[in-house]
Amino acid sequence: MEHFYTIQGEGFHQGNAAYFVRLGGCDVGCTWCDVKESWLAEKHPLWKVEEIVDEVVKSGAPICVITGGEPLTYNLDQLTHLLHSNNIRTHVETSGAYPMSGEWDWICVSPKRFKLPLDECLKLANELKAIVFHRNDFRFAEENAVKVSSECRLFLQPEWSKEKEVLPLIVHYVKQNPKWQISVQIHKYINVP
Repeated sequence: MEHFYTIQGEGFHQGNAAYFVRLGGCDVGCTWCDVKESWLAEKHPLWKVEEIVDEVVKSGAPICVITGGEPLTYNLDQLTHLLHSNNIRTHVETSGAYPMSGEWDWICVSPKRFKLPLDECLKLANELKAIVFHRNDFRFAEENAVKVSSECRLFLQPEWSKEKEVLPLIVHYVKQNPKWQISVQIHKYINVP
């Protein structure tokens, strides 16, 4: 759908320079999705894997984040292999609803109620990022947290349109449950894509 060099705005690698490749196509259907234009893959041009990697290499980015849409609807083996062969770290942001493919240095699973994550994806996660839209999302976050490894980093992130309402709830929750950390979308505050 799009690609650009920017700053990672969320989660564990927040603040790091990263090249984002956003793949079109998603059937998870989050009502609060902030990139609904990514849902229909056929609305976006096809790129050869080599062309994508060339753009990443030209940027000088040390990290390439593959996101979506839902990136794991595609087999990402060839893309990540070629990125690694060019000494670029590979990160994925996924709902975990599809089987894992690709060679990853960092796996961020952001589970969604609309299409539940696969246990295999949760077990591989380096980072679990639960979006908080209302109070019930804390319970959903905990249900998924018991399925990740003990080394997985746990983040609660307010849904952007409800941030002022839910951020105080997240702060209180993290103080009571310090295994969790807070993620906010800093890219929206510093006005970068």
